Amino acid sequence: MAKGGKVKESVRGGITLGSALAVTISWSVNKSIIWAIIHGIFSWFYVIYYAIFY
Repeated sequence: MAKGGKVKESVRGGITLGSALAVTISWSVNKSIIWAIIHGIFSWFYVIYYAIFY
């Protein structure tokens, strides 16, 4: 695998992890599927926001 391929895999994994964290945190706080989807879209932004303000 070329060096660029490893970077793409890492980025894809980071985005997936961020979305999973955001959805999990959102569900535990709000118990709303709509908010979980919205926060999943914003993924790492919501995770960082939650870490700073809660």
